[in-house]
Order: sequence, then structure tokens, then C-alpha cells
Amino acid sequence: MKLVSFQRGATASYGVVIEEGIIDVGHRLDHPYLTLRAVLEANALGEVAEYVAGRPADLSFDEVTFLPVIPNPDKILCVGINYEAHRLETGRDKTEYPVLFTRFANTQVGHNQPIIRPRVSEKLDYEGELAVIIGKRGRYIDRAAALSHVAGYACYNDASVRDWQRHTSQFTPGKNFPATGGFGPWMVTADEIPDPTQLTLSTRLNGVQMQHARTDDLIFTIPELIAYISTFTELVPGDVISTGTPGGVGFARRPPVFMKPGDLVEVEISGIGVLRNPIIKETAHAD
Repeated sequence: MKLVSFQRGATASYGVVIEEGIIDVGHRLDHPYLTLRAVLEANALGEVAEYVAGRPADLSFDEVTFLPVIPNPDKILCVGINYEAHRLETGRDKTEYPVLFTRFANTQVGHNQPIIRPRVSEKLDYEGELAVIIGKRGRYIDRAAALSHVAGYACYNDASVRDWQRHTSQFTPGKNFPATGGFGPWMVTADEIPDPTQLTLSTRLNGVQMQHARTDDLIFTIPELIAYISTFTELVPGDVISTGTPGGVGFARRPPVFMKPGDLVEVEISGIGVLRNPIIKETAHAD
């Protein structure tokens, strides 16, 4: 099952993706869950599947504005330097523990929505990643049980403002400019991806492949990440873990390649779909 968060007019909703379009679940008065995060909190994916069985699409894809898969997560945790090829191109040493940093919810945009290059930088870089969406609350989660806490998977573009990322040893500024993280197009439920190590990830910039890797190349696996993260914080339904980007990022190329207004960036993951985001420049705004 594919679940999507979207907006139609002034109202946000969520639904199930079928070939013809979207079955709008959130707007149905006889359904009790108003957001996709609420569905996960209620452990109600099975209920949603039963509810939409045999129903036709309510909306075509071009009638909606895609939102980030989980627009209002409690936490967004991102993993740095988690593919060996990317570690080598950055010149970083191997680490005993995952490199983690956080994103804020307002940095995310949905499928087909613009990623904004901030006016203070021209070094906006792409980072295609596999996102894990948590479906079951847990603390001190054992690796062997970790995948049972996953609701599903999505594409993520953990775009980086490189010069701001490197102001200090902490990544936070370069990862938290508004509208720099693409998240979508939808969540594919975990039952459709029983082995997330067998996926292929590609990032394209204006149709040119820039990154390509299999997810079995992750240095720290998804169960390892869930076990480690849940040791220092409780994972709750709707939390997002973006698992790291492969080699081929723009700043490591010679000459460097950064995203600029007018570009189109795509992250494609087998079994999930294609996340597309145009790049625009930030417009002047009042203080």
C-alpha cells in the first residue's frame, strides 16, 4: 500500500495511491484519523487498507499539492557518511558509531514542490536517500526486532547548503534552511518491502544520473540505526530516519556541481517511486 499526504485547496489530507489516482481517506467523515501520523499512532494501517478496498480514486494526481509524507513528525533524524563511497569522497575516517544530525519539519517539501536555494549561498547540493518511517513506539529496541517498528519507506533528498554545513563541525545550519529537504512522493508500507537492503537508489540532476547505489552498501544498517537511535531517544510513530547518501554528491566532483534555479532533481528508489523537485531561488522577504 502507498500512502500520501497532500493538500487540496486550503485543506490538508492523506490517502491511498492507486493506479488511477488517490483515494482521499482524511476527508471522509466516517473515518476517524485525520492525518497519516495519526493513522500510525493508532496502528491503523490495516484498517485503512480495509477501508479503501475496492474504492475508486477520488482525485487525480494533478488535482493535489503533494506534502511531505509525514508533514508533522516528532523527529527527523538524518545519518551522515553512511555509504563507503561517500565516506571516501569526503575524506572522512571510519567511525565506530553513526554520524547523526537533525532536521526541522519546516525544512521539508513534498513531491513536485520546489526546493529553495537560499539567497546566502550558491552551494546547494543534492543527497538522495532512503527514508524510514517509524510505525511502532520503542526505546532500547533490539536489532532483531527493529524492522517490526518500521511502518514504511520513502525517498528523501537531504539537500545540503554546503558552505553553511561547514561553518563548524556541526551540520545543523547547512541542513535546516527552509524548503531544502524533499520527502516523498509517498510511503510504501513495509509489507511491500520485506528486505530494505535489496533496493536500488539513483539521483538524477536534469536527467543525468549523479548517484547510483544499492542499499546493501549502507555502512550502518537500518536495524543498527534503529537500535542505536532508540537507545538515546524514544522513537514514536511518524518519526523519520533518513539513512544516508551514496557517493557522487556535487561538492566532491571536479569541478563541483551544485543545484541552481531552473534545475530538476529526482531521487528514484526501486519499489518506491520517484521524488521530483524543481530548484528555485529564494525571493527577498521582509524582516
